[in-house]
Amino acid sequence: MNEQNYLPLAYLNAWEYCPRRFYLEYQLGENADNEHIILGRHLHRNINNEGTYLEGDTIIYRQQWVWSNRLFINGIIDAVEQQDDELIPLEYKKGKMNNHLNDHFQLCGAALCLEERTGKTITNGEIFYHANRRRERVKFTTTLRQATEEAIQAAKEALKKPIPKPINHPKKCRDCSLKGICLPKEVKQLSYQV
Repeated sequence: MNEQNYLPLAYLNAWEYCPRRFYLEYQLGENADNEHIILGRHLHRNINNEGTYLEGDTIIYRQQWVWSNRLFINGIIDAVEQQDDELIPLEYKKGKMNNHLNDHFQLCGAALCLEERTGKTITNGEIFYHANRRRERVKFTTTLRQATEEAIQAAKEALKKPIPKPINHPKKCRDCSLKGICLPKEVKQLSYQV
């Protein structure tokens, strides 16, 4: 399978956030900026520098390209920290810590890639949420690993079908950069009239 058929980790995040958004972005190439996208891009400007850094006894590898030939996923992880012989994948997010499953899937997908590449077992990773200025530790349980792999397969299967219907989640729709393209209220209203 060539690289074009590998699902990018960022789109795994989009899939769990909203299957319709995933389809619009990945399959149809639709993109739009809003305040959340712009702020996230601004906050990432300092961590988007590739390289290896040393902080105390921790080695930090920034902007690491990872992939899995078994799962056909790939992407760039913000950082991988190495403490002793343990690898800890790290993602930076602009929002608040709130147990976001879409973020956990993206991080777990990156860990699965790292495990395949290094042969090491990765037990947990971390997500730094800028709004809280704190890290959330994510344990890569059997349940999370299985759910992540199922999401990868579901996202790939969705690409063989028509565009999904809008989700019923007003807060997600309100904050989505593709709201003006997706038109969730309008599509729902039209579907009720048919």
